[in-house]
Amino acid sequence: MSKVVVIGFPGDKKLYLADIDAGTVTELTKVSGSLASASQLRASGGTVIKDVDFAVAVSSAASVSAGLFDA
Repeated sequence: MSKVVVIGFPGDKKLYLADIDAGTVTELTKVSGSLASASQLRASGGTVIKDVDFAVAVSSAASVSAGLFDA
């Protein structure tokens, strides 16, 4: 399985494509099909999780390096 994820953050309407193998994150400028439907669900307050078994938003990369987990 490829290591590519689509990420959205609360308060930010944009979606981002992170390619872990390539080490890149880019803004998605065009969203269509099922992804557009999921994005609309997100806009109405829903959360979509598929084929990711761990994800956490943290305050900074430094907190991750220090082993901190924001609760």
